[in-house]
Amino acid sequence: MTTIAVPHPASNATRTGQATQIEQSRAGAEVYAAVLVAQQCPRNVDAARTEMLEACRMTALAERASFRFSRGGTQVSGPSVHLARELARCWGNIQYGVAELRRDDANHQSELQAFAWDVQTNARAAAIFIVPHKRDKKDGPVAITDMRDIYESNANAGARRVRECILNVLPVWFVEEAKETCRQTLTDGGGEPLVKRVATAVERFGTMGITENQLAGKMGKARREWTPEDLATLTVIYRSIQRGEMAKDEEFPSTTPTVTAADITGPRATEVKEEPDKAPKADSKPAILDQINRWFDERKLTDDQVTYVAALAQRRTLGAMKDLTADEASAVLDQLPGIAAQDDPVTALQEIAAEWHDRPAGEAKP
Repeated sequence: MTTIAVPHPASNATRTGQATQIEQSRAGAEVYAAVLVAQQCPRNVDAARTEMLEACRMTALAERASFRFSRGGTQVSGPSVHLARELARCWGNIQYGVAELRRDDANHQSELQAFAWDVQTNARAAAIFIVPHKRDKKDGPVAITDMRDIYESNANAGARRVRECILNVLPVWFVEEAKETCRQTLTDGGGEPLVKRVATAVERFGTMGITENQLAGKMGKARREWTPEDLATLTVIYRSIQRGEMAKDEEFPSTTPTVTAADITGPRATEVKEEPDKAPKADSKPAILDQINRWFDERKLTDDQVTYVAALAQRRTLGAMKDLTADEASAVLDQLPGIAAQDDPVTALQEIAAEWHDRPAGEAKP
């Protein structure tokens, strides 16, 4: 009997496909071509700076140019990956990216490499790092197994490393001028009136459940005192919360009990039952003003709040809520339950304000 030995086929794990071989050859040729083009067509620094300034004067980029998050009880901020990528485009002759080198499902982690390479000056920054397949929670890290969750986790970690690599190969002056230009763009607001921008900011945060009182506490001043620089800071905070870099409770921690409309307009279970039409009042003027502010916030009436309060306090001119005396603030708070009981509280307030608008301060109500 004749035995024929058949060679064992190569393992699929070590076999290199034709497409892979082509890609390896193409990658090598691409790198060579990039270096050659960079040497033959060097960047124009003045043109790159002009293009950078034009890009940073665009509100769409300026609002995404910074990140902000909490670490160890302090706020960390800096230029975002969006700004880094735009600067790399403007500077030119830069290659950057992130690649997954290995995925270890047994140990629940991925090994990635991020890099940025100035092919003209041959300045290069690279980082190889491990990304655990986990997500941080308040109770501790939780393993993730869904393929999409793992991909997004790797992409987020890779984007942060790519940002640092790009910033490391760009000139410091170029990055700093871009950051300052973006900040100035947010401060200018595209020529929009400051009052309108303030209203827009309050409305934006309102959609996140953040009140005007919380914003005022964050900035340390009332809404009418906000400056363009304050709005620029609020814009960075808003975008950071929107992108998930910062939780709203971290930026706006709740330090006082939430007061709802029911707390103001309804009687408490154990007190003042004989006077159910009156809202319970705090003892101090700041606490009373806080309840009034919350009442208006509940009904989104902050734009004309001072006008309405001035009418309720029977004062034709009122620069700010803090100008009220404690007795006047209490008088205003006493009127809110009756107004809230109206079919249309807004119309009721408008009628009161119109009635008192042209009357001298302190004139008795007819």
